[in-house]
Amino acid sequence: MDNKKDNKYYIKKIVTDLAFIIKHTDGLTLEELEANEILLDSVMFRLIQISENSDKLTDGFKASFSNIPWRAIKGLRNRIVHEYGNVNLTVVYNTVKNDITQLHEELSIILG
Repeated sequence: MDNKKDNKYYIKKIVTDLAFIIKHTDGLTLEELEANEILLDSVMFRLIQISENSDKLTDGFKASFSNIPWRAIKGLRNRIVHEYGNVNLTVVYNTVKNDITQLHEELSIILG
């Protein structure tokens, strides 16, 4: 059984979380996302997981793919975790609508 937790392992986990977000928010408006408490919690949990897994990537890996906004990923996680009750949902929604698909595509290409 191969449970090697290397960069590829963590990228796969990130891609899985991104795919979940894309699938479940496709076509949703901000108001629809806000009204769906379970989905909103799931999306924010996945965003936290994406950041946690990106933190486990090696510095060399992140430096090789400096076009990916690693610091912004961590920053969004910090905003969600530390200001959960007061998270600006517009920021979360804009991230989901404007950045997640591109990040998914870039990381999928890295995986091959």
